Order: sequence, then C-alpha cells, then structure tokens
Amino acid sequence: MANIISDETIEYVGILAKLELSDEEKEQAKKDMGEMLDYIDQLNELDTTGVEPMSHVFPVHNVFREDEVTNGDGSEDTLANAPLMRDGGFEVPKTII
Repeated sequence: MANIISDETIEYVGILAKLELSDEEKEQAKKDMGEMLDYIDQLNELDTTGVEPMSHVFPVHNVFREDEVTNGDGSEDTLANAPLMRDGGFEVPKTII
C-alpha cells in the first residue's frame, strides 16, 4: 500500500504551512507523508465493529456550574482595610492638578 505523494501536493502543503522547503526537504517530506498515509491505511484494516466512537479520550462532563452567591462580595471586609473611605468606596488622593 505505497501512497505516492506528488510534487504538486508537497508544493501545496508548503504554501498552506507557509514553508519554504529545499529540494532535499521536499523529498524527505514526501517520504514522511507517504509513511504516515501507509500507517493510516494499516489502522483502517483493524476490525472496529462494536467499538463506540468517541470525541474525547476522557469522559466529558459539564464543567460549568451554576452561579450561586454563597458569601457576598466581601466589600465590607475590603473597605475595612482602606486608609480612607467615602460613600462606600476607597478615597484616593487627587492625581490631576
């Protein structure tokens, strides 16, 4: 099952990947791509009847949780550490003259 990769295919893949390959690199890439496709063909020979397809290796659960306020925003505790407070917020020195 030798998959033969053409020069045009290597040129096109190089353009898509924004690569400039030398002639030696193109030949090596053709060889490597052919070997990869041969391996995929070999995997396609496996009997997968009864094997359930999956989209993830690990079980996927809903990772989002409901938004529940449990202890407030802590603004009173934060403002308790402020050197100066005014109208429920920090009072800061004027920076523009």
